[in-house]
Amino acid sequence: MTRAPGLSPVAGALLLAVATLGAKAPPTPSSLGTLVLTQVPTEEKPTAALAGGILRSPWGAGARIVSVTPQGVVKVLTGGFDSAADPEVSFDGRKILFAGRKTASDSWCIWEMDADGAALQQVTCGAGDCRSPFYEPPIYTLNPVSTDRSDLVAFVGVDAGETNEYGTGPNTSLYSCKLDGSSLHRLTYNLSNDFDPYVLPDGRMIFAAWERQSLDRGPQGRVALVGANLDGTDPQIFSGDEGLRVKQMPTATTDGLVAFVEADAIEGDGSGSLGVVSLRRNLHSYRRVTREGDGLFHSPSPLADGRLLVSWRPADGTGTHGVYRLDPATGRREKLFDDPAWHDVQAKLLAPRVVPDSRSSVVRDDDLEGKLFAIDVGINDLDPKSFPPGTAKTLRVLEGVPRDGRAAVPPLAGRRFLGETPIALDGSFQVQVPANTPVQLQVLDADGLALRSSGWIWVRNHANQGCVGCHEDPERTPPNRLTEALRSPAVVLDPPREQRRTVDFRRDVMPVLRANCFECHSQDGRAPRLGGDAEPNDAVSPNRAYRSLLSAYVVPGSARRSRLIWHVFGRNTSRPWDKDDWMKDVVRMPNDRPALKPEERRVLIEWIDLGALWDGLDEVRR
Repeated sequence: MTRAPGLSPVAGALLLAVATLGAKAPPTPSSLGTLVLTQVPTEEKPTAALAGGILRSPWGAGARIVSVTPQGVVKVLTGGFDSAADPEVSFDGRKILFAGRKTASDSWCIWEMDADGAALQQVTCGAGDCRSPFYEPPIYTLNPVSTDRSDLVAFVGVDAGETNEYGTGPNTSLYSCKLDGSSLHRLTYNLSNDFDPYVLPDGRMIFAAWERQSLDRGPQGRVALVGANLDGTDPQIFSGDEGLRVKQMPTATTDGLVAFVEADAIEGDGSGSLGVVSLRRNLHSYRRVTREGDGLFHSPSPLADGRLLVSWRPADGTGTHGVYRLDPATGRREKLFDDPAWHDVQAKLLAPRVVPDSRSSVVRDDDLEGKLFAIDVGINDLDPKSFPPGTAKTLRVLEGVPRDGRAAVPPLAGRRFLGETPIALDGSFQVQVPANTPVQLQVLDADGLALRSSGWIWVRNHANQGCVGCHEDPERTPPNRLTEALRSPAVVLDPPREQRRTVDFRRDVMPVLRANCFECHSQDGRAPRLGGDAEPNDAVSPNRAYRSLLSAYVVPGSARRSRLIWHVFGRNTSRPWDKDDWMKDVVRMPNDRPALKPEERRVLIEWIDLGALWDGLDEVRR
């Protein structure tokens, strides 16, 4: 063991002076107890963040986990590992979970050891690299004849064979298993990366989720904080558009706050500013704690007095991360530990902590379906005058198809139909869908145009999951009534996989354009010029017609906002809440041209609302 530089000593004289004044002495570094943290070599330079600053690059090659005593004594706990990171202390303070790999060519696996580094055991390697493990409080599963207790750990794992929606790399989700590696289950089913999980005091977990189900926030989308139960049920936004575009590394303070690192474009290692929301009003309490000029912050964790352990380095990215204590009320920080030979990150107090509340679960592996319902889609965040009762006529349910890295990356991930069902007169619906499947809900108007679309959601086995309305304020109290949709059995929307159709440009849209549009919109004709290319014959080479429409006439995922649809309908089909689109001119079809048939209009609408794919996905993942 060696004595590390930079650990703040007990300032005895200062404490004596403060005591003399009768004030409460602030806690000193030595009063905190032993810390456990990750040290990353200074020569390990994280590559640029991925996807335009949305997703941080992998970091941690050559890292090690150490303990640091109040006296500044450093002990390496992961000798024998090529790389180790992401320490998580057990509730009783006696064990440490972490991610590690024995050699540089190994996958990252989840391990557990005693707090002094002894009794090392491998937990799981999942289906690929595993990172960011955490201990779950007990979960009690409600079965027909018993209530079973499960003591599990959860972690971030690679989804084998899946690429995220942007096409930048493997997709990751949250998984759980027992400490012996058995009972491995996937918990989340976002089509882009879920990471940085944390258990809240009430027994829920929150995590960072890359959301890119539409282009409303640009091609990179956003990284929001999402909350869910520990069994993966009931996912919902915890903190989204408030503040900066990327939110990650959440943690809860003992004073009822959730702190996180945020940035509009993150650094390669994920550093950024600090923001907070309250646990009680998480959607309406956002506050910035630090600004860009205050430095780069990383991996906050809670202390018993409401303050945070956090890693910090200067705003210009120079120097190394050191460990600081920070007051989220003021942003004031004080150095605790900084070894200039390493980046010191992911610091945790090596001590017992309060066990979060336990939760019950209805998830059962023997049921392959679940239910989704809404009280009234008319309850939303819009002006009631722009969305009067009865505006939404139909519910469309789509299956999200994970990318597998083989096909060209279209603007949005592919979708397949699970089905449609009328929305009840009171705005309610209830549907049964396949469990453990990313789905998107779209409410349609009388023309079949999607009015509102959900993000990627899912339902776990045997679970019933509901919402108040459609993009409603989740803090709003739901109306106390039995909805029409719940008076009847759920509509089953789970066709066999081979019957889940999609709509693509090559197969479905080209015949409509050829029959109705090419005469006027030839290579030398009116804009958009659709003709001039040979018949499309491969999955990765979009032709002129597709490129022309995508350039200015189609908004992937939103047919109502697309000029192509305005042209076909002869009117602007956007809605008041679409803002800039509301007053745009409409170029109508000539009077001497026959109108498209209803089925042809439907092809164009569905093609755009399903993501405006060039090539279909009917043969993918069957």
